[in-house]
Amino acid sequence: MNHFEAEGRTQAGRTRCKSCWWRFGFWIIIVAGTIILIVWINLRPKGSDIPKCSIEYLYVPALNKTLNSRLNTTLNFMVRLDNPNSEQGIYYDDVHLSFSSVTYVFIANYTVPRFYQGRKKKAKKWGQVVPLNNQTVLEAVLPNGLASFRINLKTQVRYKNSFWKTRRFGVDVGAEVGVNGDGFKANKKGIRMKKFDSSSSSLLRSYFPVCVLMHLLVLFTIC
Repeated sequence: MNHFEAEGRTQAGRTRCKSCWWRFGFWIIIVAGTIILIVWINLRPKGSDIPKCSIEYLYVPALNKTLNSRLNTTLNFMVRLDNPNSEQGIYYDDVHLSFSSVTYVFIANYTVPRFYQGRKKKAKKWGQVVPLNNQTVLEAVLPNGLASFRINLKTQVRYKNSFWKTRRFGVDVGAEVGVNGDGFKANKKGIRMKKFDSSSSSLLRSYFPVCVLMHLLVLFTIC
């Protein structure tokens, strides 16, 4: 074996060694990414875990025709928040409520202070708001004699497991509430507040770990 053959074999061995280490490192990344993905899926709240919010009570004295008085334009309400989880408590940040007409004319804001909710518990939050402009409440009356308001709720929550708390997750829901000629909520049942917007950016954030893992697998297949 001459000098050039020996050097060639040494170089080939080094190349194979580098390739083995590269593949080993790549598999470490794949395994770590898979573990992160599994943990992320397990810690991320499912739709059934998210607090259920509803408008249970709404009374606007100015719209009560029997009172024949339009001076008291306060909005008196009760919002219920249900924790559907049997294994997780929920820490709420300040809960921000905004009131507007169905044409999105602003009426008033209200804040429920932060609180903790135990497993499978229900929280009833009563409140009263005074509109910045009384006329906005009166203008919410539709041609059929009924009034309609939009109530939005925004907050962030953390889930409490046995040993830790999760990161914060946003809650952004809303509902339209009709008010009859007596000034009360027309629908006697609670009105469920739902998420109206599911933007593409939020979907991208939701599936980002999956996309990263799939790109790594494709890259490994090509190489």
